[in-house]
Amino acid sequence: MQRLTLFSNSRNMPSPTIKSLFSFFSSLPKTQNTNSVFENYLIESLEFPKSRALAVSNVYPYVKSLEKPQNVCQYFRNVGFSDAHIQSTVRVSPQVLLSDIDKTLKPKIEFLQSLGVAGSDLGELISKYSFLLTVSLEKKLIPRIEILKQILVVDKSNEYLIRALRRSSWLLIKGEKLRLLSNVELLKSYGIVGSRLSVLVSNKPRLLVTPEFELKKLVSQVLDMGISVDSRMFYHGLYALCSVSEETFERKVELFRSYGISRDEFMEMFKKAPRLLIVSKEKLQSGLEFFLKKIELEKAVLFSMPVSLMYSMENRVIPRYRVFKILMSRGLLKKQCIFPQVLSLTEEKFLQKFVLRFGDDAEDLFLAFKGQSLGSLSSSSTSSEKES
Repeated sequence: MQRLTLFSNSRNMPSPTIKSLFSFFSSLPKTQNTNSVFENYLIESLEFPKSRALAVSNVYPYVKSLEKPQNVCQYFRNVGFSDAHIQSTVRVSPQVLLSDIDKTLKPKIEFLQSLGVAGSDLGELISKYSFLLTVSLEKKLIPRIEILKQILVVDKSNEYLIRALRRSSWLLIKGEKLRLLSNVELLKSYGIVGSRLSVLVSNKPRLLVTPEFELKKLVSQVLDMGISVDSRMFYHGLYALCSVSEETFERKVELFRSYGISRDEFMEMFKKAPRLLIVSKEKLQSGLEFFLKKIELEKAVLFSMPVSLMYSMENRVIPRYRVFKILMSRGLLKKQCIFPQVLSLTEEKFLQKFVLRFGDDAEDLFLAFKGQSLGSLSSSSTSSEKES
C-alpha cells in the first residue's frame, strides 16, 4: 500500500521529504460537509453562483430547513426590498439569512426607518452596506449615529444624515470617535460650519477619518493656491483637492498646457472654479477644443469664466451657441454680449432673453436651439457632441 511504502523505515527506501508528504496528502480525496438543500436554495432562489453557494452551504452544514431563510427574505420584501436588493445583501452577508428576525434584524431595520430611510431607499442602503445588519445596534449603530448628528445639520427630514449614511455607512463601524470629532473641529476652525460642513462631510466622508496631519496638508494646499479661508471658494477648493490624487491633478495641468494655458494661468482658473479638478479629462478636453479652437474664443475670456468648461456641451453650450450665432449674424443683439455670459442663465431665462422676445425671429431661434437649423454649424456641433 502507498501509505506503508511512504512511511517505511526500510534501509532500502529513502526517508520521506516534506515535498513528498505534501504531495501524498494533497492526493487524498477531500471531504466536504455538503448541504444540498441549502445550496440549491441559494442557487435557485437567490441566484448565487454555484461556487459561492457551495462554499456558503459548507459553512452551515446544520441548516436542514429553509424556513428561516425564506422568512428573512419575506421580511425584507415586506419592508420594501426588491429581489435585487435581497440578493445583493445576502451574497455579501449570507449569515443574515439565518438571523433572528425579531431579535436581530427588526430592531436595526426599525432604527434606520426612524431616521427616514425606508422602502426602496432602505433596500438600496442595506444592499450596499449589508454589514449594518451584522453589527451591534447598541454598541455600534446608535452611538455612531449620535456622533454624526453632532456633526451634521439635522432637520426633520434628516437630509444630510441620510446622505451621509448612503455615502459613508462604513463610518458607523470604522474610525475612532476622537479622530472624527477632532477633524470636525479642525474644519470648523477654518470657517467650514453649519450647512457647508454638512455638505462637505456628507459628500466627502473620508475627511472625517483622514489623519489630522493629512487634513492639515490639504488645507495648506488650498491656501497655497491662493484661496483664502474667508473666500466662499475655500470649501470648494478643499472638496476638489480631496477628490483627486496628485497624479490626476498634474494630468489636468498638462491638459491645459497642451492648449497653451500655463500652470500659473491654470491656478488662476482653479481659484475661480475649483471644481474644474473633478471634471473628467474628456469633458475638459471637449470644452477646450470647442471654446479655443472651434469658436476661437479669446483665452482671457475663458480665464475670466472658467466655469464655462463645467457645463454640458451637448445640452447647454452647443445649443446656446447656435442661437447666439444667429443673433450676432442678424444684428439682433443691441448690447455687446460675450458668449460664455449666456451659459450661466437657467434655460427658462435664456429662452426668454435670447429667443422668445425676438418676435418674427423667435421660431428660427428656437429651431436652432433644438438643433434643427444652421446647416454647417449643426453638423460641426454634432461632431463636437460626439467627442464629448
